[in-house]
Amino acid sequence: MAQTTSAQSAAPARFSDVKGWFWPADQLLFDWFLARQERQELHGDLLELGAYLGKSAIFMGSYLREDETFTVCDLFDSPAPDDPNSEEMDRSYATLTRRAFESNYLSFHDELPVVVQAPTSVIAGRVPASSCRFIHVDASHLYEHVHGDISAARSLIAPDGIVAFDDFRAEHCPGVAAAVWGAVATSGLRPIAITGTKMYGTWSDPAPAREELLTWLSGRSDMWHGVEEVAGSPLIRIDGKKAKSPAHPKSKHEGATPSTPKAKPPAPRQPLTRRLARTLLPRR
Repeated sequence: MAQTTSAQSAAPARFSDVKGWFWPADQLLFDWFLARQERQELHGDLLELGAYLGKSAIFMGSYLREDETFTVCDLFDSPAPDDPNSEEMDRSYATLTRRAFESNYLSFHDELPVVVQAPTSVIAGRVPASSCRFIHVDASHLYEHVHGDISAARSLIAPDGIVAFDDFRAEHCPGVAAAVWGAVATSGLRPIAITGTKMYGTWSDPAPAREELLTWLSGRSDMWHGVEEVAGSPLIRIDGKKAKSPAHPKSKHEGATPSTPKAKPPAPRQPLTRRLARTLLPRR
């Protein structure tokens, strides 16, 4: 049985209480891309590879429509399929359990997504091809696994769909950077924008989304942006250190005050004569 942790036992009262690395700039960009798809009436499923304790999944779940499916794939507390992946799990995600993820998610949504508790290598066989309008890749940091996740994302992404890659520029994840930039060079992946932690791209024409995103960014004072030529196409570079988060999904527990046990009533005081007798008379 998995050891119970505070992350598992305490229901989050606010979105900020959910542990994870999902910063305001990326929350804003997830919101922008997903809301844009709603405005365009672009339908399709949602997919997340690597969930940790559910912070970004909770956010994505707020944009799910009735005719769509949200699938989350993670090992959670299952054994990793190889030694390098097992070492990574032990080092970075020792407290991760499916129970904790589900508890967090259900604090914000009435129903769980489709949960695939398995290596992400199985996902292409669990999700229909070309069905996903938005995919978040945030699983293993090992090159071979990320390369496989990118191949799966390419087969599962719908026309004009968006894919977000986490940790593509983190110093402790060189395998992610190699796999993501390798896909740009060889698979037709077209970057649209990058933040301090994520790259957003598409295997379709990036120009419409890029132009609309530039217009949106020009009206924000909390997010610096610039445009650079990378791999023959413009790439928006965003500094979101001062970014202000959008409205978060509201927890079912938000505003609730924890119950405190009622104080026991004081014991009834004995009559004065009895108290004096107990004090002055010798004990037998």
